[in-house]
Amino acid sequence: MKAVVITDFRTQPTIADLPVPEPGPGQVLVRLYAAGLNPFDWKVADGALADAVPHAFPLVMGSDGAGVVEKTGPGVTRFHAGDRVYGQFMRLEQGLGSYAEYTLAEENGAIAAIPGSLPFTVAAALPTASVTAYQAVEAAKLSSGQTLLINGAGGGVGQSAIQFAAQTGAVVLATATANQVDHLRELGAHTVIDFTAAPTHEQVAAAHPGGVDAVLDLITPAGGDPTTLAGLVRPGGILINTNYALDPATLAARGIVGINFGNSPTPEVLAAIAELADTGKLRVHIDAEVPLHEAPTTLTHARTGHARGKTVIVP
Repeated sequence: MKAVVITDFRTQPTIADLPVPEPGPGQVLVRLYAAGLNPFDWKVADGALADAVPHAFPLVMGSDGAGVVEKTGPGVTRFHAGDRVYGQFMRLEQGLGSYAEYTLAEENGAIAAIPGSLPFTVAAALPTASVTAYQAVEAAKLSSGQTLLINGAGGGVGQSAIQFAAQTGAVVLATATANQVDHLRELGAHTVIDFTAAPTHEQVAAAHPGGVDAVLDLITPAGGDPTTLAGLVRPGGILINTNYALDPATLAARGIVGINFGNSPTPEVLAAIAELADTGKLRVHIDAEVPLHEAPTTLTHARTGHARGKTVIVP
C-alpha cells in the first residue's frame, strides 16, 4: 500500500510502499478513502509524544480518516466488511496512521459508523477538530445569553466551536481575519474580531468592559502567556486552552476556572457528530483536497497555521 511516512523524528515525510497490515483479535482493517490533516500530525512527527509513547519507524503519519471496513479480525462483532466508518487511526507503537491506503483500528476504539449519505471527505475532517470543539464547548458550561470568546476561530476547531456554542444560545465572539467575517457569521458568530486590526484583548475589553463568561483559546501555545486573555474573563468565568498553556492554580486565585483541554473521541461522541454533519446541523469547510502523493508538500502549508478550514488527503 502507498503511505506517507517518516523514518525518524523531524525527518522529511515521503511516500513509501508498505505491506497492508493484518487485523489481529478485536481489530478491523479499513480501506481509507480520505484522511484529515491536523496540526497535531506534524507535531507528532516532530517528536511531541516521543517521551510518552513508543514509536515504530517507518511511521505512517496522520490520525483522522474515513473509509470502509475491508476485513475483520478474530472476535470482532461490532463491525463487518463493507461498513462505512470514520475516526482516529493513529497507532504509534505499530507505526500506523491515516495517511495511507489502509490502516487498522480497534473494534471498540475511537471509530464509529457513518451514514451512507455523508461524504468520506467530510467525515475525515471531523474526528479531531469537531470532537475537540464539541467537548470544549461542553466544558465551557454555557447558558443562553452568556458570552464566549473563541480565540482562533478561523480553523477547523474554531468553526465547529462557533456552531456548537451558538446552538446553546450563547453570544459568540470569534477572532479571525477580515476575509472570514461573512463565513463565520453564517456559522453563528455574533461578532467577528479582526485580530490584525488591533490587539484582540483591547477590542474585546472595549466592547465588553464587564468581561466575558468564557474563553476558548485555540492559539496560545504551551509555554505561552495567556495573561491578556485571562484578563477578559469575569470572576467565576472559564478559560479553556487546547495547548496546555494554563496554570489552573494561578487562575483559580483570580476566581477563574482554567482548563487545559484534551479531547476524548468516544464512539458515542463520534456517532453524534457524524449525525450532525449528515443532517446539516454541523457545517465543515474543506479548505483543500489533495492526493496522497502531494501530502508531504501539503504539510509545509499546514505548518503556517493559515488554513481557513480543513485539508483532506485523498489516497
